[in-house]
Amino acid sequence: MIDCAARSKTSKFTGISCACGPVHDAGAGCPTWSRRGLLGVGVAAATSLAAGGFGATLALPAAAQAQSNISPEEAVKQLMEGNKRFTQRQLTSFDEDLKELKENTAELQTPFAALLSCADSRVPVELIFDQSIGKLFVCRVAGNIATAELIASLEYGAAVLGTKAIMVLAHANCGAVKATIDAKAVPGQISTLYRSIRPAVEQAGPNLEAASKANAKIQAGLLRTSSPVLAEMIGKGQMKIVAAYYDVANGAVTMLD
Repeated sequence: MIDCAARSKTSKFTGISCACGPVHDAGAGCPTWSRRGLLGVGVAAATSLAAGGFGATLALPAAAQAQSNISPEEAVKQLMEGNKRFTQRQLTSFDEDLKELKENTAELQTPFAALLSCADSRVPVELIFDQSIGKLFVCRVAGNIATAELIASLEYGAAVLGTKAIMVLAHANCGAVKATIDAKAVPGQISTLYRSIRPAVEQAGPNLEAASKANAKIQAGLLRTSSPVLAEMIGKGQMKIVAAYYDVANGAVTMLD
């Protein structure tokens, strides 16, 4: 076991606490840091960015800044327009020159939006939004939950790569949400997902679709409030965080907020 309290005393991210208490027990299935810990990491990251450390080292080149120079609202609009093309079987991304795309993105990526999506194989994010190489910054985990690691990745996408919007994408027939509703014994560390999804089940009840949608909105809210980096960008009108729901049967994405 790791003594999280002792580690926080020596860490540059002071004040971090673990969700399972002062002593972190990985074997007990602690899935993430507590809200206080997330805020501590976020504040430290924001301070580093402001001081010209991490952000200055990986500053966006001029070309990347120009490509990312769209509004958060336009970024969400482009996602939804891509999904409309997908549902109408009028994809355009396959018409792009993949050889040229690979060459242009080999040394640089400039995604216009980020997705926090479930790891479900029926949710091919780039495909359902009709986007090609270098357009989307995708973070996937069962249950599309905003753990500390996922928040850190999305902060990187926003602060360093210039993403303008983050969409938390739930989907129909989500196994992680269903398992949380059933609350049965499962092998390995699968049950570590339950803690993050449980608030949605408590809010929406045992209905799978309602719980999945509630979970997406809760995780989007967590991104807005637990990351000072993202919160500052939202306050300046540089970032938009939304929740959405993907119907695996008809391919349509519906905005939830």
